[in-house]
Amino acid sequence: MHTRSEKIEALGRVLDTLDILRVKCPWDAKQTNESLRPNTIEEVYELVQALLDENQPEIKKELGDVLLHVFFYAKIGSEKGEFDIADVADALNNKLITRHPHVFGDVHADTAHQVEMNWEQIKLKEKDGNRSVLGGVPAALPALVKAFRIQEKAANVGFDWENASEVWGKVREEADEVENAVSSGNETEIEAEFGDLLFAVINAARLHGVNPENALERTNRKFISRFNHIEASANAQGRKLTEMSLEEMDALWNEAKASESSI
Repeated sequence: MHTRSEKIEALGRVLDTLDILRVKCPWDAKQTNESLRPNTIEEVYELVQALLDENQPEIKKELGDVLLHVFFYAKIGSEKGEFDIADVADALNNKLITRHPHVFGDVHADTAHQVEMNWEQIKLKEKDGNRSVLGGVPAALPALVKAFRIQEKAANVGFDWENASEVWGKVREEADEVENAVSSGNETEIEAEFGDLLFAVINAARLHGVNPENALERTNRKFISRFNHIEASANAQGRKLTEMSLEEMDALWNEAKASESSI
């Protein structure tokens, strides 16, 4: 691995290159915060994909792409006379120190949960921090991730089940209400009750130490893998999926499932 000075020098070279591109490259020169935003979202998703694949070369590559965007936004801020990358780094460092009083101060925290609770309390006290416990949850987050973060933040101030096992009663209650809503045929009520059920299941996952986003993505990948096996088998037989019976597809699904368990 590289030394500290080598790491700093490498970051400096990227800043120097970006300065040149901002002047001499027509594409880089015309970029704004707004024009870069969609690309930033795409790059973050590509990083997430690499992380899910545990592909180390791709993780390194995608981290670089995300880092470029951090530098780019700081460069634009500098051109506007608002802030530069040093201000970004200083603000981050100050926040890390302030939010970790159990390391840099005299606050005591033995568990990760205690650290999280302290973190939320500190954010509420900061001059430019969140004005409410849930104020820091971005409105644009995907609903599943948002639900998880809402529950985490509420739990960090004590609004949580005393025992994780208690949540299953809530899950069953919400499932029953979904069934009743479906029986009623009221579409608005059905949607609302499905939302309540999903929220309860996400809460159950959180209470049992499972990140629901990761769990669902794992299941997505499992489904895709098994369905691809069905499709590949159909193609090998010279048949279309629409020509196969459900029983035939189920048999191929189980075949794919069995091959997974044997690996």
